[in-house]
Amino acid sequence: MGAERNSAVSREPAVGRHSDGPVSSRSPGGVYVIRGKLTKAEIVESISESSGLSKKDIQNIIDSFFSEVKDALLDDRIVEFRGFGTFEIRTRKGRDRARNPKTGETVSVQNHGVVVFRPGKELKKASWELRE
Repeated sequence: MGAERNSAVSREPAVGRHSDGPVSSRSPGGVYVIRGKLTKAEIVESISESSGLSKKDIQNIIDSFFSEVKDALLDDRIVEFRGFGTFEIRTRKGRDRARNPKTGETVSVQNHGVVVFRPGKELKKASWELRE
């Protein structure tokens, strides 16, 4: 399954929101082809160019931002960005009989926390027609 997923990924450079065309497209077989990903380094570069601040300063700001979000989530707080979305930790119910996908071995899984993201109204609306 992993090999199939990777074969559909193009190695084109990441496409930003100011580019021509969609970030992904649907192939005739119905599989979505991802044209690239946006990395933290690319975000730092872009913000540095548009703001005139040094890459090091932007990197520190972004690292601090992610640290704050992570700390809030680990304190069991909901992190909300209006117009973008909400991050929270939900409890995933454990099971007595689960299967290790690597070995096929039956294992027991306890209740555990998982981070979930719910897109905000504006992000939902903006992304609605991306994959029709």
